[in-house]
Amino acid sequence: MQLYWAPKTRSIRILWLLEEIGRPYERVTLDIRNGPQTDPDFLRLNPMGKVPVLVDGEAVVSESGAIVAYLADRFPEARLAPPLGDPRRGQYLKWLFFSGNCIEGAFAEKFGNLKLPESAAGWGSFERVVDVLERAVADGSWLQGETFTAADVMIGADLHFGMVAFRIIEPRPALTAYVERCQARPAWTRAMAIDEAG
Repeated sequence: MQLYWAPKTRSIRILWLLEEIGRPYERVTLDIRNGPQTDPDFLRLNPMGKVPVLVDGEAVVSESGAIVAYLADRFPEARLAPPLGDPRRGQYLKWLFFSGNCIEGAFAEKFGNLKLPESAAGWGSFERVVDVLERAVADGSWLQGETFTAADVMIGADLHFGMVAFRIIEPRPALTAYVERCQARPAWTRAMAIDEAG
C-alpha cells in the first residue's frame, strides 16, 4: 500500500488509521505548497489534486472518509469497524461521514465568518455541530461506547484540528477528555511523530 500524503493536512487521519491497523505501508510525501499535486500523474490518482490518496494494488481511493472506510473494511482483523449486518454499523457510518458532511462545513462557517440560515446549511450551524459532538462523547470512552473504531479516527482528528491546531472550538470537558483519550493512543503518537518529521 502507498499513502500519498503531506504533513499538517487531513492526511493525519490516514496515518493514524494505518498505524492502528499495523500493516506495512509506504509513504509518498508531496510538498503541496510547491505544486506536485498538479502533476498529471498525481491528477490521475485524484483529479481534485488533494491528499491523502491511498493506492492498494489496483484500488485507488481518495477522500479521507472513503479511505478510512476502505481500510477499516479491508483489514477486519483490526476490529476498527462493525461488520456488515451488525446493528452498530449504522451509527458507525453516521460518525464516519459526519466529518465531511458536518464538521468540514461547520469549520468553514467559523473560519469564514459565514452567516447562513440553519435550514440552508447541511451541517445546521457550527454551534449545533459542536453540541452534537459533545453529547456523542459525554457518556463513553468512544463514539461506540467502549469500542474504538475508525470513526473515532475521523472525529478525533477533526476535534484535534478544531481544539488544538486551530483553536476554534472552545474547550468543553467532554470534548477535551475525548481528545486526550485519542492522543493517548500509541498509534496517534506514532502518526504525529511521522507528521512532525514529514
